[in-house]
Amino acid sequence: MADQTTSTIVIEAAPSAVMAVIADFKSYPAWAKGMQEVSVVETGVDGRAEQVRFVLDVAPIKDEYTLAYDWDDDRQVTWSLVKGNLLRSMDGAYVLRDLGGRTEVTYRLALDLSIPLIGMLKRKGEKVLIDTALRGLKQRVEKK
Repeated sequence: MADQTTSTIVIEAAPSAVMAVIADFKSYPAWAKGMQEVSVVETGVDGRAEQVRFVLDVAPIKDEYTLAYDWDDDRQVTWSLVKGNLLRSMDGAYVLRDLGGRTEVTYRLALDLSIPLIGMLKRKGEKVLIDTALRGLKQRVEKK
């Protein structure tokens, strides 16, 4: 992932609990800001989603896109863009590190839009998306 934005948070739960929330795509609209609709398009033999379609509406960005997922147990999940309207590329990952009853979650994201944006504005947008997602994930996991 070139030119990516990264942020980290600690969640008061085991990695398996964190990964269970990450893998529960149907619940994303309840905790992931701007997610209007999320549906699993393809499921792997392990039961986890391999392709997921998203409808995002976070002003000024409104897009519909599909991501392909690759799971590494409860340690990491990575994704990349299959297709999108506004997005030209999106590569990301949640990397989990067990802290003995707590989990350090690192979110990496690199995206490219079909509309021109100054690099600094794009990275700021990525940072807002990441930080919002991490806070939502933390609240959702710790609430369970």
